[in-house]
Amino acid sequence: MFFLQMSGFPGAGKSTLARKIAASTGSIVLDHDIVKTAMIEALNEKGMDSKEMGQVSYSIEWALVDFHLSQGHSVILDSPCFYVEGVEKGLSLSKKHNVKYKYVECYLNDVNEIDRRLHQRKRMISQIEKVVSKDAFHHWVNNSKKPSDVKCLVVDTKKPLESYIHKVVDYLNEP
Repeated sequence: MFFLQMSGFPGAGKSTLARKIAASTGSIVLDHDIVKTAMIEALNEKGMDSKEMGQVSYSIEWALVDFHLSQGHSVILDSPCFYVEGVEKGLSLSKKHNVKYKYVECYLNDVNEIDRRLHQRKRMISQIEKVVSKDAFHHWVNNSKKPSDVKCLVVDTKKPLESYIHKVVDYLNEP
């Protein structure tokens, strides 16, 4: 059993990879965009701002991760992993349920490719439409939040999924 924390800039391929992993491992995917979009649709008229909804969305997702791990399921959290607190929470829940903690970063350091992907996908309300600042994009891509004491896997998602999916599954099967 494992808990997999995904990481990567929006449009880098996290959801595509998470769904492929789930199909081959039987794990459960919790998609941050789906939870946050549902929150926005349900509560936007109540005066909550997007940042508050993001925080509440993460609280719900962590409760679901905890529940599914307690039920004996491997779980994938499909989220950009922008905050150190998210890594700490993932490590803590993995330890609590005595499961392997895994971390996969979808790395794509190409603003034009990210923008192309963002424009091609069917966008949910919670998702960004485009890269607004190239400096902020490069800062985030080059300073992702990773656990310091766990082996992490970084995959080049500019390449076709078939070229690295086996590497990811092998990583998940490592002790």
